[in-house]
Amino acid sequence: MNANLRKKGSTRDYVYKTVRDQIVNWDLKPGQKISEKEVAEKLHVSRTPVREAFLQLGHEDLLDIFPQIGTVVSRIDFTLVEEARFVRENIEKAIVKDLCNGVGDDFIFDMESNLTMQSMCIQKGTNQRLFELDEEFHRLLFQENKKLRTWVFIRQMNGHFDRLRVLRLASNTNWELLVSHHKQIFDCIMNKDAEGAEKVMGNHLELVNLEKGELKARYPNYFK
Repeated sequence: MNANLRKKGSTRDYVYKTVRDQIVNWDLKPGQKISEKEVAEKLHVSRTPVREAFLQLGHEDLLDIFPQIGTVVSRIDFTLVEEARFVRENIEKAIVKDLCNGVGDDFIFDMESNLTMQSMCIQKGTNQRLFELDEEFHRLLFQENKKLRTWVFIRQMNGHFDRLRVLRLASNTNWELLVSHHKQIFDCIMNKDAEGAEKVMGNHLELVNLEKGELKARYPNYFK
């Protein structure tokens, strides 16, 4: 096991994050079987933390656990996608509105750096890195608003939402709209335009619904 990762949390947390990332990033596909034994051997850990991590992922509806039968990666559920989107829209609109009252220099620097790297991802066509920067962009908003615990809470219900976002990014190379929204949100915050920030954030979080039907038609086995 990577020693640095191990220091940052328990073995269970390490297994949980590793498997969750594999599910969200489509290294593990919907409907794919996954076993405690194989994961334990691959990550060089005992089966107990793997079992605990599987239970947590089951609570988050990312794994379907069938006693005496086995465990499979769950298929994307549009109801769970919409619930996560609804929660994020309402919370993040409130956050950007609040940030229009003023932000710190560190936040401005971090946001400008993030947006610059997002533009580079468009040039290089690296969708996985763009997804990571997208996540970081939103996390920075919560951090500046002193709501990081809220961000952690939202992450726990965001699995299906994230999987659809990653699939859409991988299937659609028109990433300019995504990055354009991020830039508009930041500009609204800097210009103290609360109404504009809320509006763009609402439109931004609706992007996950674009091409939803097309993706389901293209990958029918990935969806419930």
